[in-house]
Amino acid sequence: MKLQIIQDSKGKATGVYIPIADWEHIKKCCPNIEEIQKELPQWQKETLDKRLADIKNEPESQRPISRLFEILDQEEG
Repeated sequence: MKLQIIQDSKGKATGVYIPIADWEHIKKCCPNIEEIQKELPQWQKETLDKRLADIKNEPESQRPISRLFEILDQEEG
């Protein structure tokens, strides 16, 4: 999925562009998604903004979730 973050003139994330083919796939997987109209609480918006900034500033710090599962499996065994 190739998402694009939409930013205002100050660089603040204001939206996300999802290609239509990906949106159609999401709707098939989550048929009620268009009915969800809850506004995110401010603390969740701030958390997302911080995480997006962290990813932008230090992309090498991100790891695939599969790597976490491998580490956890090693610790169990």
